[in-house]
Amino acid sequence: MNFSGFFVELKSENMFTQSIWNAYGVQQDFFELKKDIEVEVAIVGGGITGITTAMLLKEQGREVAVFEAREVGKGTSSHSTGNLYSITDELLSPLKSKYDIDTVREVVEARKSAAGLIEQSIVKYKIDCDYKKQPLYLFNTDDKKDIGQEREIARDAGLEILSLPDDFPVEAKEGFSIQGQAQFNPLLYIQGLAAEIEGGNCNIYENTRVRKIEEKEGHYLLHTTSGVVRAKYVVQATHTPKGVELQYHTVLGPYREYGIAAKLDNDNYPEGIFWGYFNGDKYSFRSYTRNGESYLLCVGRPHKVGQAVDNREHIKELTSFAQNHFAIKEIICKWGGQNYKPADLLPYIGRKTSNSKELLATGFSTDGLVYGTLSAIINTDIIVGKENRWEEMFKASRHQPGKAAGKFAKENLDVASQMLKDWLFKGEDAELSSIQPGESKVLVRDNKKVAVHRTTSGELKAFSAVCTHMGCVVNWNNAEKSWDCPCHGTRFDMDGEVLEGPAFEPLPRIKE
Repeated sequence: MNFSGFFVELKSENMFTQSIWNAYGVQQDFFELKKDIEVEVAIVGGGITGITTAMLLKEQGREVAVFEAREVGKGTSSHSTGNLYSITDELLSPLKSKYDIDTVREVVEARKSAAGLIEQSIVKYKIDCDYKKQPLYLFNTDDKKDIGQEREIARDAGLEILSLPDDFPVEAKEGFSIQGQAQFNPLLYIQGLAAEIEGGNCNIYENTRVRKIEEKEGHYLLHTTSGVVRAKYVVQATHTPKGVELQYHTVLGPYREYGIAAKLDNDNYPEGIFWGYFNGDKYSFRSYTRNGESYLLCVGRPHKVGQAVDNREHIKELTSFAQNHFAIKEIICKWGGQNYKPADLLPYIGRKTSNSKELLATGFSTDGLVYGTLSAIINTDIIVGKENRWEEMFKASRHQPGKAAGKFAKENLDVASQMLKDWLFKGEDAELSSIQPGESKVLVRDNKKVAVHRTTSGELKAFSAVCTHMGCVVNWNNAEKSWDCPCHGTRFDMDGEVLEGPAFEPLPRIKE
């Protein structure tokens, strides 16, 4: 397949079209739900969590249906790094500060098991997704980030540790490698998996948005845009629980992080997974090759969702980092990805409450490819009644105030301050005619907060600026052209429709 036309399009002024993974994705056309149906297990979300859960349940002979609001695999999963590793994005020392070494070891073993399932599935279904075993390199370039204890904790957790090689591509102060990690194209993997499992007792529906989930008479009713689904079990594989779920949204911090894919002048693409601390800031980079074309991928510059003064500045800073350390010829793709950081550093997986048949999978931080797969393993075992050694450690209904208190207080103080600030201060008393093509503002009209965007063609689009989740006022994301909620991370597109996050409903359109 020739992608030259795609890359020409990406070189336009707004390069936030799609990630490098989407550039190499295939076109799949799963049906849209067109009628009311009944199924044993309904899975909301068609990313790595939902599709893997469907695969495992199908193997157990369960009747399952997946409902994806847009296209399978093209949400959060396709905006990740494509790296598979046994440690966590936050590193192991923060885990060790809250838990004992046995717990840290179990986290590592659980993640190894999930990564192993990905490899097994690739082999079983012969999925062409550029899977490759690679070492992970953790290093710093100055004294602003101490990683000295990470080596010992990683070794104590059962990982194979080696020193940095002599030909390491960056001048590092200290560091080490973790052997036996891996990389792949996550979108091709998910699409390959979906194509293999669809049919028989597993149906996948695209462009089928779930608007409401209600429990009624021992079953669940999922109200979608085109039909009602009756199910015995529901699995929310939506990255963060949908609706107002305060027991989860109060312990999850929503963040965005950015990625770029570049061509190099010297064709010297580094092999491996690189996590480096530069002036105290963490950057992740790796190479990717497909169809004879190679790219350098860099990820970094995180911030709270909806709280960036200028989202484009984060991309500029990431681009500057890449240009300062590599011979960049041109930037091919730019994209953003979302993650939810849990207050006690562990994801929430399992039953919503102790006896619920609604199951969750959230709080993955930026470790979602592996944790999403682990969630599928645990939630499948719960549904089929099989004991799982990690169910208790990650259970979604847990309450650990001692381990979560610090981040819990910080995140909720931030939410409260955003709500107060936005309602008291956000919004301009400006005329609509003052908004130029391509510009967006939150205005105050008749004492109401209004989100207004004028397209490059001059069309004016206006919506209520009040997030339909819990009433915060949205901010304009000038890089990705979306309205982002600074409280719990819901993002809306230029037409007010939900892109991601906990909200069910779109921003109400204002036509006056």
